[in-house]
Amino acid sequence: MKKALGFMGIAILLLCAVVVGRTLLNVVPESAGNREVEDVAVNEQRLLRHMSEALQFKTVSYQSQDLPVKEFEGFISWVVESYPEVQETMNLTRIGTYTLLYEWPGTDPSLKPVLMTGHYDVVPVIPGTEDQWTHPPYDGVVSDGYVWGRGSLDDKGAVITMLEAATQLIQDNYQPERTIYFSFGHDEEIGGPQGAGGVVEYAKANDIEFLWSLDEGSFLFKDIIPGVDQLMGSINVAEKGSATLDIVAKAAGGHSSMPPLDNAVGVLASAIQKLEAEPVPGGLDGLSADMFNAMSPYMPFMMKMMFSNQWLFKGLIEQQLFQVTFMNASLRTTTAPTMLQASNKVNVLPIEAVATVNFRLHPRDTVESVVKHVEQVVDDKRVEVRVRGGRPASEVSDAEAIGFEIVELSVREVRPDAFMTPGLMIAGSDSRHYTKVAENAYRFNPMIVTSKDLPKIHGTDENITVDNLILATQIYTRIIKNTAP
Repeated sequence: MKKALGFMGIAILLLCAVVVGRTLLNVVPESAGNREVEDVAVNEQRLLRHMSEALQFKTVSYQSQDLPVKEFEGFISWVVESYPEVQETMNLTRIGTYTLLYEWPGTDPSLKPVLMTGHYDVVPVIPGTEDQWTHPPYDGVVSDGYVWGRGSLDDKGAVITMLEAATQLIQDNYQPERTIYFSFGHDEEIGGPQGAGGVVEYAKANDIEFLWSLDEGSFLFKDIIPGVDQLMGSINVAEKGSATLDIVAKAAGGHSSMPPLDNAVGVLASAIQKLEAEPVPGGLDGLSADMFNAMSPYMPFMMKMMFSNQWLFKGLIEQQLFQVTFMNASLRTTTAPTMLQASNKVNVLPIEAVATVNFRLHPRDTVESVVKHVEQVVDDKRVEVRVRGGRPASEVSDAEAIGFEIVELSVREVRPDAFMTPGLMIAGSDSRHYTKVAENAYRFNPMIVTSKDLPKIHGTDENITVDNLILATQIYTRIIKNTAP
């Protein structure tokens, strides 16, 4: 017995030694050390004036309505008038009527070009909520260190700061060695079929292949990741796909005064409960693991210990991460019932009750695998699964390629206190199109956001800080200059 206890004690000591040793070896990379800050000039007065004016155009993409032509044409005319240096230096091609594709010719045409993109269309403001905004959503008010308005964070802030960065460089007589394209899309909020899709067709027709592209995506996060105090940026190297399914429960209809045991609504409710209780499997592997592994050196000791020893703690880590909405969405295909339909009269039993469920596909899953999962989980002959539509997740771009390195370097030249990780975009972007003509596609907005900022994207009281506009202009300036080989 004593021998057994002795062996057990030795085993525990060895286990502790391995766990602690692996934790101590998980250190911040030497390359992440502080570096000298690059001095990047920004014309703040011009920047704020232009940001305010840009937000005053109601460039709303409606899902089922025609675009407001006057607003889109007005915005395009404003860009041409407000950025004369860009017009004189670059070649402009209008794509899909309203998307602007600028070519800034480089001095070395043998180098593959790069593509920097954003979109200037915005989602509608929910009718009747206008008075809930601190300032009217289309007035572009500059106040208290913020610029207020629909589209400020998503995504006119990126478009304007790119134009400001390019303008300042042109005024400083800078010319890139590598040709740089800028694409400013007009229909991203409805999928980008004409805008980004048209840019792809234009590139194919003109034999243009981009070394890499940079689009909207993640941000620099402050106080969002539990236990991580340092400023963290996530450069998304992929984005989720989407599958929309109708879950259809069938039953005999009739009068509500004589309900049968199997009411279609009850059957449907049971099916939805099953799907929410048993979501598509996910976990800390692949791209998700890459993000947290890059993050782990900056965590407190206990958290670092767990992530450094996933062979022992992986299950516990996943259990905790699944409880956090944002983390859960990064680790798996999500399940979201969004629409319900049944009887059209209060005293009529429905023959069919339908729930529309939207799944955001992790790169490990497909539309077909999600349908199979739903059928297995529901396991009810009274329920039919119908596919309304879907698209696969994007390909995963290389986090060790030059494009990723340039974005990471540029961020740290302006904010040396930040560290960068690869990440997964849980929503969609125009990059789903650009991946067809770019070796690698990255998704990142060089702006700092907190947990309070995220609900404002597509929500009420959207705004952007003046500091973020300056920061983004500085980082885009460094990205442009760092494209040189």
